Amino acid sequence: MKVLIVGGAGFIGSTIASACLDAGITPVILDSLVTGRREFTEGRVFYEGDIADGTLVDRVFTEHPDIDAVIQCAALIVVPDSVADPVGYYEANVAKSLDFVGHLLRNGCPRMIFSSSASIYRANDDLTVDEESAVEPLSPYARTKAACEAMFADIAATRPLRVLSLRYFNPIGADPKMRTGLQLPRPSHALGQMILAQEDGVPFRVTGTDYPTRDGSGIRDYVHVWDLAAAHVAALRAFDTLLAGATTSTAVNLGTGTGTTVRELLDAFNSVTDAPIASVDTVRRPGDVVGAYTRSDRARELLGWQPRYSVADGIRDSLRWAALRGEILAG
Repeated sequence: MKVLIVGGAGFIGSTIASACLDAGITPVILDSLVTGRREFTEGRVFYEGDIADGTLVDRVFTEHPDIDAVIQCAALIVVPDSVADPVGYYEANVAKSLDFVGHLLRNGCPRMIFSSSASIYRANDDLTVDEESAVEPLSPYARTKAACEAMFADIAATRPLRVLSLRYFNPIGADPKMRTGLQLPRPSHALGQMILAQEDGVPFRVTGTDYPTRDGSGIRDYVHVWDLAAAHVAALRAFDTLLAGATTSTAVNLGTGTGTTVRELLDAFNSVTDAPIASVDTVRRPGDVVGAYTRSDRARELLGWQPRYSVADGIRDSLRWAALRGEILAG
């Protein structure tokens, strides 16, 4: 099997590519390197460019006519940045995705797995969601994901394309073999900020302490990025069974089913590191929400997938990657 991974030089896309290689699936990478890293493409078939570049996409399919499916990971993903620059986010995440689907249709590629987000949901009062929960995205980033899902479903209903949207919860960790990891030197998510606080010798900032959770801090479903990657391999293998007959598009949550608050994440961080950090309480950031976690078994039922790694495993692998990042990534 051969799969085209667009955005395959980013954190999640490159980890999916590693999982594919380990499973005997050949990844072909297309990435603009706006946020991705060239180092993550070494030893892999790689095309540098934009998903909206029809000539380039045509070239990829001409040179690799045996591509069986596409995994669409190409997107901008930082919530506060989407609040500051919604035009840029809608252009990168929605407009270019529409162009890309046109290129897929022209090249006769009928299978697409879309990297979506659990941020599109409106959580229930107990802060859990499943695939039937109401869609109510609360940031421009989340709205771009919801818009893409709806757009892809509309297209799949009338054109030779089937789409599986995998709704990620909150990825942490790194490739356990340390081939790839988070490429950003100063990530904005909670675990990344904890690692930076430790490196800088400053307290970690708990952004928002008045949420309706058990300790007032936001809650997330932290899932190891290697588990996410394994889910994509499972999805590739189950694709034709999942999307058969009249079913042209569907969605599956990828989470652990356990909610972890920011304060609990900090406690877990301090339990696995030799240099615990303190914290200070601060106000919410633009676009921040209380969060949610999945209660769905659809991934297990449809993909035969369930997470293997714990939050502590994700923290340990994130710390291992942070220590190696400067050696692996130049600049």
